[in-house]
Amino acid sequence: MTINHLTGTDDASARAAQVLRTLALDEDLKWRVPADPVLGPIARRVARRFVAGDDLEDALGRVAEIIASGHRANAEYMGESCRDPERARAETDVFVDAAHRLPRGCSVSLDLSHIGLAIDRELALENAVRIARATAATGREMVVSAEGSDRTDAVLAVHRALCEHFDHVGITVQARLHRTGDDLEALLTLPGRIRLVKGAFLEPEDVAYAREDAALPAAYLRHAETLADSGHVCSFATHDRDLIDRIDHHLGGKGHESAPWEFETLLGLGPDRLAAMAERGHPTREYVVFGTEWWLYVCNRLAEDPRRLFQALADAAA
Repeated sequence: MTINHLTGTDDASARAAQVLRTLALDEDLKWRVPADPVLGPIARRVARRFVAGDDLEDALGRVAEIIASGHRANAEYMGESCRDPERARAETDVFVDAAHRLPRGCSVSLDLSHIGLAIDRELALENAVRIARATAATGREMVVSAEGSDRTDAVLAVHRALCEHFDHVGITVQARLHRTGDDLEALLTLPGRIRLVKGAFLEPEDVAYAREDAALPAAYLRHAETLADSGHVCSFATHDRDLIDRIDHHLGGKGHESAPWEFETLLGLGPDRLAAMAERGHPTREYVVFGTEWWLYVCNRLAEDPRRLFQALADAAA
């Protein structure tokens, strides 16, 4: 079912999701909303469900809890579209610090535009190499996050350059993008984890499936099966219960700790799914974000399922 065929409540939900994704593209709002004396405290209460806190100390506590519960963790310092070279280098310092302080069992994720890609590809590569060296030295994975389709070629180019020198640097791909099948074919020849997500960005229909399109879960399952059958190290990052069950069935309904795959959910979403997969023996991971630039991230989480707006209203009043 596509957006064009939705009616009534579903149509309103689709429009709400579109508005939220549009808000998530407004770089000015990511500063103005948290700083606003009226909106800031309200929005922060909503963000608490999805964000570990403002700094690395907050993330360390959450990560420790996740690992103690038997899951792996994935920590990302939030920020994107940094357009100041000096700030991009300073933000890189935070990732390097995280690489040295996070406990074992926790990988480090990042948006390349947080460390310079929105300025210059070479600057992003220079800073990414610093993070890759720090994560390699501490024996943890580094995973490059997905960004909008207008940056996909640049993201993949930096990732390829990193793979020439490191074998622990993973990449995130979006099932929504029509190009992902071709991208996977190339990525399967490189080292590093391939993390499969649906994709939350506002994209034109000639580039990506609509989030509400029934073709999207079909595409996700097709890519997940390709990854599973390849034996390549990978992550199935989704909260879609039907997809999780279908992938589990494809894997034989049983996992083992040394499996090359893992199931991943975001902080505040899908803990029951994660627990179910862990009970079946699959490696599991929870994705933790921290930092002060949480507004755009929260908008995208709400847009993925506009029913979360009801929970957001309750959280805002709490």
